[in-house]
Amino acid sequence: MRLTIFSRLILGYLLIFILVLAISVYAILQLQQFETVTRSIQELDNQMLESEKKLSDSLLSQMRYERKYVILRDRVLYDQYLLASDDFRKNMDQALLLAATLPQREILSRVKAYFEDYQSLITEEMKFVQANQPYDHARYKQEKEKAVDRILEALKTLAANSRQNTFDKIKNLGEVGADARRVAVFMAILVLLGVLTISFFITRSITKPISVLIDKTREIANGVFKGDLQLSSPPEIKELSQAVNFMCDRLKSMDRMKSDFFSMMSHELRTPLTSINVGTDMLLHGSGGEITKEQKDILDIIARESQRLIGMVNSILDLAKMEAGMMVFHFNPTDMMPLIHQAIAEIKPLAMGKEIRLQMENPQSLPMIKMDRERMLQVLRNFIGNAIKFTPRGGQITVSAVPKEGILEVCVKDTGPGIPKENLTIIFEKFQQAPLQRSNSMRGSGLGLAIAKHIITAHGGKVWAESGPGQGSSFFFVLPA
Repeated sequence: MRLTIFSRLILGYLLIFILVLAISVYAILQLQQFETVTRSIQELDNQMLESEKKLSDSLLSQMRYERKYVILRDRVLYDQYLLASDDFRKNMDQALLLAATLPQREILSRVKAYFEDYQSLITEEMKFVQANQPYDHARYKQEKEKAVDRILEALKTLAANSRQNTFDKIKNLGEVGADARRVAVFMAILVLLGVLTISFFITRSITKPISVLIDKTREIANGVFKGDLQLSSPPEIKELSQAVNFMCDRLKSMDRMKSDFFSMMSHELRTPLTSINVGTDMLLHGSGGEITKEQKDILDIIARESQRLIGMVNSILDLAKMEAGMMVFHFNPTDMMPLIHQAIAEIKPLAMGKEIRLQMENPQSLPMIKMDRERMLQVLRNFIGNAIKFTPRGGQITVSAVPKEGILEVCVKDTGPGIPKENLTIIFEKFQQAPLQRSNSMRGSGLGLAIAKHIITAHGGKVWAESGPGQGSSFFFVLPA
């Protein structure tokens, strides 16, 4: 089953979420471990140190009250001794509850045993004191001091053990933290690589077929209508590729229809118009007998209009071929100067008829340009012919060609009425003309500049116009040198 683009994105995001969740869970577990160790230090080791201090203080209080009682025989001092003894036992019970390790319990057991010995010595001595009987006071004092020293030494050992536990736990925290940091860095790198890998494969699975589609559209734009696109995933791209194949088949069919249409137009329109033109010319030359002046004028009109129709049909067919990419160009290194002179010579009679001065400005040697000679002549004829058509009687047209860095720039400048700036672009579109200021001005088919633009574009150049109302017009085209 092929996953859709939406499903792939959701699956990719889910995998990324799982990876991020995994590293988050690991971080939470490590934090919990840190919290557990910290709580253990606070609740056990620190309290054990506090209990050790309380036990030491209670023991020293007992010694102080017991010695004073032996000397002063004051009952209040004996009661204070008993209170200190009870306090010691309570602290001992609490310490036993806090003891988390076997060494601590063993130390506390020794402390308890030493304390019982100490209590036994005091009890024996108290009997002698309370009965006012003589006894070896020095021996009891020595034995009690030994018992107290053992208890204090054991309590010191207990405190040292608690501090060592705290140190070990802190050291363990540092090691765990270092391990966690290494694992976290490793997991972060792993997650990053996973995210990049998932993103790459998901993006690649989408962009690769789209790239194939883009290449296919470029082929179609170049007139290659092969319906051979084979994309099976994702399903949306598969449907799109099938639609593109169907479109290619339709375009191929339409291309054949267009070719047939061109052939039909060439035959069905040109042939009868040519026949009309030839027949009219024969009548004008007396093939059908003498004709009157009125008949001659009518035949002249028919000849001119049929010739204009033939030219218009040729222009329409040329433009249609160019738009369909069917126009064949023959590029050869050619000198532009002879073409300009030829175009001027062909159109000069029209200029003379309108008393327009037609000249070449700054003629100089030009670099050889790869071009189709006949098509470039067609561009020059269109530019100069348009200039003559819209330049008033007595005006001037200047043709110039200037080599520049990497290009050749050709300009046809007239002294006509000019073109509004908002129309300087649309005049190069088919069937589009600039609005005329005088109603009696000649109008054309609106195809000449469109054809010229297609030809110049096919040569790798560009075409544009510069003008303004009442300022005349300048039409430019450039070709790569």
